[in-house]
Order: sequence, then C-alpha cells, then structure tokens
Amino acid sequence: MGSLKAILKNPDDLFPLLKLKIAARNAEKQIPPEPHWGFCYSMLHKVSRSFGLVIQQLGTELRDAVCIFYLVLRALDTVEDDTSIDSDVKVPILIAFHRHIYDNDWHFGCGTKEYKVLMDQFHHVSKAFLELGRNYQEAIEDITKRMGAGMAKFICKEVETIDDYDEYCHYVAGLVGLGLSKLFHASGKEDLATDELSNSMGLFLQKTNIIRDYLEDINEIPKSRMFWPRQIWSKYVNKLEDLKYEENSVKAVQCLNDMVTNALLHAEDCLQYMSALRDPPIFRFCAIPQVMAIGTLAMCYNNIEVFRGVVKMRRGLTAKVIDRTKTMADVYGAFFDFASMLESKVDKNDPNATKTLSRLEAVQKTCRESGNLTFWGVRADMAQPWYI
Repeated sequence: MGSLKAILKNPDDLFPLLKLKIAARNAEKQIPPEPHWGFCYSMLHKVSRSFGLVIQQLGTELRDAVCIFYLVLRALDTVEDDTSIDSDVKVPILIAFHRHIYDNDWHFGCGTKEYKVLMDQFHHVSKAFLELGRNYQEAIEDITKRMGAGMAKFICKEVETIDDYDEYCHYVAGLVGLGLSKLFHASGKEDLATDELSNSMGLFLQKTNIIRDYLEDINEIPKSRMFWPRQIWSKYVNKLEDLKYEENSVKAVQCLNDMVTNALLHAEDCLQYMSALRDPPIFRFCAIPQVMAIGTLAMCYNNIEVFRGVVKMRRGLTAKVIDRTKTMADVYGAFFDFASMLESKVDKNDPNATKTLSRLEAVQKTCRESGNLTFWGVRADMAQPWYI
C-alpha cells in the first residue's frame, strides 16, 4: 500500500520502477545453471538487491569475480556484525577468513535471515571462488586478509578520534574500493587507480551508511554498535546514545551536521576516480552507489528523523538514479544538484556552517569546472533536485 501511495504522489517514478523490475527479471535469467553459482547469484540479490542489479551489467568474467568478492566480504561482515559472538571466538575467525575461502567444507553458524543462510552454506561461495582466474583470487584473498585483520583490531578498540574513524572505515570499506580497482585492472578494462582515490570511494559510502544507520546501530541487541567518533560527538553530548533523546534534539542535529561535513571531504576524490573510468558498465557500477550516497547525505543533513528512524531514498528515487546515471555529465549534475540542496538546508547558526558551505562550494566548483555538467532539474524556488 505504501509503495502505491508513493507512486500516486510521484507518478514519474513509475517508468523507472518498471524498468528496474524488468532488469531484475532479466538478471534472474542470467544466473548460471550450476547449483553453486545459482546460490551465489540468488544470495547476492537477497543481501543487496540494487547492488546485485548493477553487478549484472558487468561483463561475465568480471561480474563473477565481483559477485564472489561481494559475498566473501558480506560473510566476513556478518561475523563482525554478530554481537552475540564472543570476541575470543570472533577475532580468530576474522583473522583467518582469507584462508577459509579456499576451504570447500568451511562454514560458520552466525547472522540472521539470509545472512545465516549465506554462512551456513558458505561452501557454495568457496567452490565458485576456486573457479575464478588466479589474478582475481589473489586480489580477493589480499583484501579479505587485510579487512579481517582490521576488523579484528576494532573488535577490541573503540572509535575515539577522527583518525580512528578513518582507519575503521578504511578497513571495512576503503579496502573494498582498493579491491574493486584491482579487479577492474585484472579484467584489462581499466588502469589501476591510486589507493588514495580508491579508498575515498569506499569511505564516502561507508560514512554515509554510518550516519544513516545511527539508530539501528545504537539499538543493536544484545550490544550497541558505535562508529561515530568520540572526537565529534563528545562536543555535543556526554554519551553517544544521548543523541536519540528528544531533549537533546538541537545538539543531535548539530552533531549530525558535523558528521555529514566530515563525509563530504571525500566527494571530490570520488569525482576524480569516476572521471578516469573508461568502461561504461564499470562506470555505472561505481557511479550509481556514489550518487545514492550524496543524495542520502542531502536527505540526512539537518534532519532529526535520523535519530527517530531510518532516512533513505524511496524505491522510486533509487530507480530514477539507476536509470539516469549513465555518463560522467550525469554524475557531475547529480553531485551539483545534491550539493545545492544541502547548501539550502545549512543554518548559518550551525557551529559547522562555514566549514560545511566551504566543502559544498568545493564540490560545486569541481562539477562546474568539468565543463561536462548535465543538470538533473532543480526546482528554483526550493533549490531542490527533482528526485527529492
């Protein structure tokens, strides 16, 4: 009923949603017939529907490698995420995970719902991994090893400083960026991007998720998950969970805006990374999540709802982004529009207003100076993109 209401309210969502549905059906038809590959691709669509659709656009060889890379890291993340596993059990598994992917018999019971199925039947993923080209296997093993060690480090360590925050995000997402760059290079379709730019691609997405998921993480049972750095939140409250209480609403929004301003540091690197990509399917694969991220930041900024529930784009908006993100001009246009929307929400009394506006201005300048800017249609009276 909710989705029907959303379409009636936003009728121009309908066509992109239909296209997305057709793409999803076509993607299902492409699933290889072997049971282990069938498991991997059906699991990919269960754990990340939109990501699964974007993966399907890649060439077969690279698509298989990225699918397995994603599932391996999803499984690793499931172990890290399960707060019911004792640290003494969890840490050795994280550290040795890069070896488990070579073992056809290994599995570990943890997680819930589809993640539990992934972990219980991980042997399908291992079998598919062993069929990839050696260059793909080496890239996946290297990143899994580094990520597992980094996750293990932060099981026993709080995110205190902004440097800790950047380090944690590097382990869980920046390394994904490095790994994808290696896979693109191994496919022969792209030059190898620098580690710095690849890392920023991951950090921009991860920081957006950490901001958006505040309430879900803080309410995690049996134990809260805290990723917002103390160096930022301690300026506003005594304890991170205090941000969710109504009496702290003003401070909570100021802290949120500080976090969004920090995430915006990576936007220009992301634009530079994407502008160097040559293969259209790889470009779309990278660009769609980045456009979603800056859109999500624009929706979260100055929005108390982040502390009351989940703030995310409705499905119709996601469909529009997937449909319309085809060229670098589209990406510059989306980043420019979302930066403009964010700019219109900045309150001059916000303690970080000057810093926020400076970051947004830098993003807009990069987009303008590209000379390759497709405006996505801003409503002049509200300075808001059409997809909000």
